[in-house]
Amino acid sequence: MTNIELLTLLEENKLKLIHEELSKYNPVDLASLLSKLDEEKLVIVFRILDKEKAAEAFSYMENDLQQTLIKTLSKQDIKTIFNSMYADDAVDFLSDMPANVVTQLLENVDNETRADINYLLQYSEDSAGSIMTVEFIELHPTMTVKQALDKIRKVGIDSETVYTCYVVVKHKLLGIVSAKDLMIRDSETLISDLMKDNYVSIKTTDDRETAANLFRKYGLLAIPVVDSEGCIVGIVTFDDAIDVLTDETTEDMQKMAAMTANDDPYLKTSVWKHAKHRIVWLLILMFSATITGSIISNYESAFAIIPLLVSFIPMLMDTGGNCGSQSSTLVIRGLAVEELQFSDTLKIVWKEFRVSLIVGVTLAVANGLRIVLMYKDIQLALVVSLSLVGTIIIAKIVGCLLPILAKKCKLDPAIMAAPIITTVVDTFSIIIYFNIATLIFKL
Repeated sequence: MTNIELLTLLEENKLKLIHEELSKYNPVDLASLLSKLDEEKLVIVFRILDKEKAAEAFSYMENDLQQTLIKTLSKQDIKTIFNSMYADDAVDFLSDMPANVVTQLLENVDNETRADINYLLQYSEDSAGSIMTVEFIELHPTMTVKQALDKIRKVGIDSETVYTCYVVVKHKLLGIVSAKDLMIRDSETLISDLMKDNYVSIKTTDDRETAANLFRKYGLLAIPVVDSEGCIVGIVTFDDAIDVLTDETTEDMQKMAAMTANDDPYLKTSVWKHAKHRIVWLLILMFSATITGSIISNYESAFAIIPLLVSFIPMLMDTGGNCGSQSSTLVIRGLAVEELQFSDTLKIVWKEFRVSLIVGVTLAVANGLRIVLMYKDIQLALVVSLSLVGTIIIAKIVGCLLPILAKKCKLDPAIMAAPIITTVVDTFSIIIYFNIATLIFKL
């Protein structure tokens, strides 16, 4: 059903047909369809949906749509939605709400749901504890496969995943059992004989990006979250890990473009907010560029004697910036996926140095030939070619070193991306260029 078809059915008041059609929708697609409606029609359609379907769609909506619905729904509707949502999804919504609104909303849910939500709200936003869910299946090692399957049938409907079950004694996590193992083994087999005790786990205080990277590394569907004593307190599922990786990638892209990180959708962010997130870094980069300007001003005498020198400055600076950006992008990516470590610094520098020699000599020869053919000046060709080689070597080394040093200083390597590296390399390229020119032309 398209948005236009839905609007047509609303105008014709065919509410029963709308209910039948939307009940076939996947919750994600349903949330996307509802997001295209204005506030009045959104509320009407949302009330038409089955309570469980509405709750599922609600968890996939943008925060502003969720807040719009909460303002119009009755206390009973709010209670139904929150009781039907998984605790981690409810926490994602509540974490963006004012404290007084959170208190008000929690008054409308049952005691068990309120306890779960309050428990998850205590963790910091960037921790694994903040993205875990407390709805998982616990098994005892003395259970048989038959007893385990009976328990899954009984409580599985309220669990976020049944593909992995957790073997627990007095809250202590002993191992994991997959649903596949339960289905293919004899019904009298003990869980203790099936469980794997070499599982991957994380602590509640671990960074949520660390948790997400474990999914990528081990190809898991869920990871248990334990406290300092090894007691299981929840699990992180792959859908939450994907959300984290998406958020972290978005944040890194913004930092690499010299912008303050912003989670809001582009079109829903005000012009003022966009400007505010960009202007600080632009000011820093603009004033730092004055260093390059002051260096150039020291060589005014060289310009006066050989004005043609000025025309090659943009080419040198652009080439240096591009080379530095290439190296930094590869290193930032390697650090992000834990392919590279600080201990690899010398290997990285040595590799980039060799790459820079090949690239630098190739570009220098090509540009030197161009200058000889165009200007018939071998000395000028030599100055520009040598400057290119020196600039590219410096750019590659700076481009690979800055992200590594940022990581070592507990900073996000993404901030050492194109804009900052370009500014640093520009300074070095001008110094190299005019020193070589002064030497060769004896200025």
